[in-house]
Amino acid sequence: MKINTCLISVYDKTNILSFAKFLKSYNIQIVSTGGTADILKNNKIEVTLVDEITNFPEILDGRVKTLHPSIHGGLLAKRNNQTHMKTIEDHNIKPIDMLVTNLYPFREKRKQSNSTDEIIENIDIGGSTLLRAAAKNFNDVLVVTDPNDYSMIISLIKKNQISLELRIAQATKAFDSSWRYEREISNFFNVMNKKYFTNNKHSKSDLNSTFLEKSLFSINFKKYSKLRYGENPHQNAAIYHDEKTEGKELICSNQIQGKELSFNNIVDADTASQCVEMFMNPACVIVKHANPCGVAEAESCLDAFQRAKLTDVISSFGSVIAFNKLVDQELAKLISEQFIELIIAPEFTKGALKMFSKRENLRVIKKQNSNAISDNNLEIKTIKGGYLVQTSDYYKSNTLDLSFVTKIKPSEKELSDLKFAWHVSNWVKSNAIVFCRDYRTLGIGAGQMSRLDSVKIAKIKAQQAGLSLENSVVASDAFFPFRDGVDVLSDVGAKSVIQPGGSIKDSEIIKAADEHNISMVFTSIRHFRH
Repeated sequence: MKINTCLISVYDKTNILSFAKFLKSYNIQIVSTGGTADILKNNKIEVTLVDEITNFPEILDGRVKTLHPSIHGGLLAKRNNQTHMKTIEDHNIKPIDMLVTNLYPFREKRKQSNSTDEIIENIDIGGSTLLRAAAKNFNDVLVVTDPNDYSMIISLIKKNQISLELRIAQATKAFDSSWRYEREISNFFNVMNKKYFTNNKHSKSDLNSTFLEKSLFSINFKKYSKLRYGENPHQNAAIYHDEKTEGKELICSNQIQGKELSFNNIVDADTASQCVEMFMNPACVIVKHANPCGVAEAESCLDAFQRAKLTDVISSFGSVIAFNKLVDQELAKLISEQFIELIIAPEFTKGALKMFSKRENLRVIKKQNSNAISDNNLEIKTIKGGYLVQTSDYYKSNTLDLSFVTKIKPSEKELSDLKFAWHVSNWVKSNAIVFCRDYRTLGIGAGQMSRLDSVKIAKIKAQQAGLSLENSVVASDAFFPFRDGVDVLSDVGAKSVIQPGGSIKDSEIIKAADEHNISMVFTSIRHFRH
């Protein structure tokens, strides 16, 4: 394919001068608009202005530039269709063989500006229309949307290798960028629509209608990297991320050292980092197979690590560990004495990093505490033939509406431990039971079909660790369906329980607690996690 005419209309002008100079050196006519044309002319590159072709000026403050049959006819005419070619000849329309365009930076402007008018003015109309027209006619037109492709296109023009395969690949890239662009705009209008409902005091159900009850649901994620394999070696996997959170979340955090992250590393690290960020004091969360196996708060991260590890020394082998404060050399030395897959913290001292460097396979990630989880974050689960989408299990710990349902009320210390245990239970797979005392876990029962079995497993884990459950508190992620679980809690020495409530047998459960002189608190929030 020979290129005779190229239309250039770009917002991002990176390397456009050198590219245009090359095109002119090959006697390719350049047609251009507005600011792009000015830059080219100021650098002594011959340009034909769009309005010289359309015989119509830019209007509406530049909103209408290229939306004209003389431009789109030149892009869309099928060269092997005699009727098309006769039509554009009759109307004195010249074919356009290549389009170089990129769009107004809508996403960036949305980040920078609080002005709705300014954001809307950065919705590209003409550029999007040009891009789609050129990509549609890939048989006859080459579309270039990425400045990083200029050098490749130059090389291929020199070799006269503007092949159909290249044009299809570039058209695919163009439609991909168009889809992402339109999705950003759609997201903006959905947020604006939601704000309208909020400002007009519509009900929560109305808000949900704009959020999850749309007839079409789509996500716009960018590929971050390929993974060696998925959950198991025979599964393929890759990481995709939301560009709006780039640099803030685990996926894009700074991996300082260690082997490539695996699929399972990332799943465990996500649980560990989100859990540890729920605590204000120095805290440590140890995770194995997506379940916390030890959690503690203390005056230092070193103390928190030692206390958390004692919950389950065996399971901490090969685990992922997250901290919410600085990791120093003394703590790094202690961690390095055992096999750990991955360490996450917001900061590391130079001494700590030097200590970790002796374990070259140990993955070390620096991730700032985000505290960014909210009820607008989405969780997506795959089912055969579809997806389940829900808002995240989000609650503000300082706004828990607790109900004290037993004759005995928890002491202030017990209440603090109950809140700690409740935070942990949020990240344990259901059915979840968490024994705690003094801001540390003592026994964790996870993922059982029966809540009674989770109680028994938590008890067994504490016994294996040599930890007494006397005067402990217990968190249950969902209500107790029968009193047997409470009976077992009492037998091992638990003195207070936090749970959602909501069972048809709540009165029986409360009666059992009263019989055992156990205080019980209802949260009215369930934390199922599957």
